[in-house]
Amino acid sequence: MSTTVVQTQATPNGANGTKPGETETHCDHADSAHESSKKKQLLPHTINPRVMEAQYAVRGALVLRAMQHQRALDSGEKMPFDEIIYCNIGNPHQLRQKPITYFRQVLSIVDYPELATLAPSAYPPDAVARALKFLDNCPGGTGAYSESQGISCIRQHVADFISKRDGVKASADDIFLSDGASQGVSIAMQILIRDSMDGVMIPIPQYPLYTATISLCGGRAVGYYLNEEANWTMEIAELRRSIREARQEGVRVRAMVVINPGNPTGQCLGIENMREVVRFCEEEGLLLIADEVYQVNTYGEDCNFVSFRRVVTELNSPIELLSYHSVSKGFVGECGRRGGYMELHNIHPEVFEQVYKMFSIGLCCNVSGQVMVDLMVKPPAEGEPSYELYEQEIAALRGSMTRRSKKLSAALNTMRNVSCTPIQGAMYAFPTIRLPAKAHAAAAQAGMAPDTFYCVSLLDATGICVVPGSGFRQKKGTWHFRTTFLPGEDKMDMVIDKLRRFNDTFMSTYED
Repeated sequence: MSTTVVQTQATPNGANGTKPGETETHCDHADSAHESSKKKQLLPHTINPRVMEAQYAVRGALVLRAMQHQRALDSGEKMPFDEIIYCNIGNPHQLRQKPITYFRQVLSIVDYPELATLAPSAYPPDAVARALKFLDNCPGGTGAYSESQGISCIRQHVADFISKRDGVKASADDIFLSDGASQGVSIAMQILIRDSMDGVMIPIPQYPLYTATISLCGGRAVGYYLNEEANWTMEIAELRRSIREARQEGVRVRAMVVINPGNPTGQCLGIENMREVVRFCEEEGLLLIADEVYQVNTYGEDCNFVSFRRVVTELNSPIELLSYHSVSKGFVGECGRRGGYMELHNIHPEVFEQVYKMFSIGLCCNVSGQVMVDLMVKPPAEGEPSYELYEQEIAALRGSMTRRSKKLSAALNTMRNVSCTPIQGAMYAFPTIRLPAKAHAAAAQAGMAPDTFYCVSLLDATGICVVPGSGFRQKKGTWHFRTTFLPGEDKMDMVIDKLRRFNDTFMSTYED
């Protein structure tokens, strides 16, 4: 390597980093490095633009800011709060929800079968028997690949669960076990979307998984607005407006997503509304994608979950239907297990083969997640040793989440410039915030949407991390935020008090 020494003249302000008369050394490898940089393939302007376009607000910039605050707290820095409370995502165990005992017992033996012998008194006999039966059906245990579609006995248990829930005949052959519901949604979109003029109708507000996945696949998200004034119901006139305007733009609308119970909106659809939706899909020739991961999370006497599988069957409808469920939500809350399933109904056999191929490319979904799906759909039965404790734990979780949902929505409705519809289902409140003109101006100056500015201010003042409504899309001129009600009952009053005091201060600061 050769080295060249050159004499330089410093600019008056020393912009080139030298003093008058100093020498600056240049190495030939600097030019080589410059040439090398021209060959880099992973630069923001050279990677797939669809990746740059995709956004996922629930794990976005606000969460990164919360993590920075957490690191500051860990290093001993003084903050206006002593902990970060992550209300941005439905992650129950992160907020100290206790796992279901029977589920963890079975899974621990499946992972380490010797425990059944080493610590027999630690396990009820039905948990041991369940684990050993699973190992008989999957001799390699959780460390081996399974069938690409999922372990057959677990798929059968899923089919039995659907049959019992809906009063219909379900088949294990129509079930695909997946890494959470998200994997199944992603595969469906990859199969469905052919080019940029293929559209998928999604609810607004929506869960960002859908816009992100549609963007990655190069399709068009076609929004339809839920009616907040009528507790976020689906209105057929709005569905017709949405599809008509999209088609006028040349978009080939091929499918519609329904999230029930709603995320982020927390509504639970009535059966007549669901029948209208199915008939609309029939009339317009749409595939229906039913995201039903919150199906056990309903909190009102009049809020009983009904699946689209049941409605489609009762109407004898020919529409194509993809339905999803997950162990991440409900009262299981095992998000990190990444277990879920997708059921295919009225799908062409040759397309079914392509779905199978897509799952085969990933070999199989994780086996621990499959075990958790099995436990979710086939918990301890009455008369078995673990049944009583299981029922007690589920009842306690249901009661606690019901109380927290009602407490949060009631509190939000007493806060200044805040209103919230009743929380019928899921794990979230999605209140409207009416922000003063000065707050809009301050947000614009900070380069943020007004609700993002509110949420950042909330985080910086209280340590509470929520998600701005703009991350879910919303009707123009309205502003919201989404928060879970997953903090334990021992913390819920504290969270509400912090939110109320922050909101009062914020509104006083920016109101005229």
